[in-house]
Amino acid sequence: MDDYPLLDAFLTMLYFFLWVLWFLLLFKIIGDIFRDDDLGGWAKAGWTVFVCIVPFLGCFVYLLARGRGMGERDVRQAREQQQAFRAYVQQTAGTAPARTGEELSKLAALRDHGDLTPAEYEQAKTKVLASH
Repeated sequence: MDDYPLLDAFLTMLYFFLWVLWFLLLFKIIGDIFRDDDLGGWAKAGWTVFVCIVPFLGCFVYLLARGRGMGERDVRQAREQQQAFRAYVQQTAGTAPARTGEELSKLAALRDHGDLTPAEYEQAKTKVLASH
């Protein structure tokens, strides 16, 4: 152990951490390239080749050019997943159908509380009225 001092061990751990971090960033960028609906097939292929052939420069340029959109796509995807989860829970945990008046009053309370937008309220109201 005398030929491998403690500081070298910490440096090795730092290099390993940075190496793992680099691959996480690379996979995140490649995933974002394919998730973006605004890019066409050739643009996706071009960005992927650029990021894989010249990885450091490619990732740096991608983050500068499309970093803001990358964050916005992450937020949009999280919102869509949350909405899908809520819809699934509401559908699965639903009990026996209540009377129409009770359902409409619950929807109105949600709208008044600010949990539903007017458009969502109208859509839900139409759905409730159509189901009864």
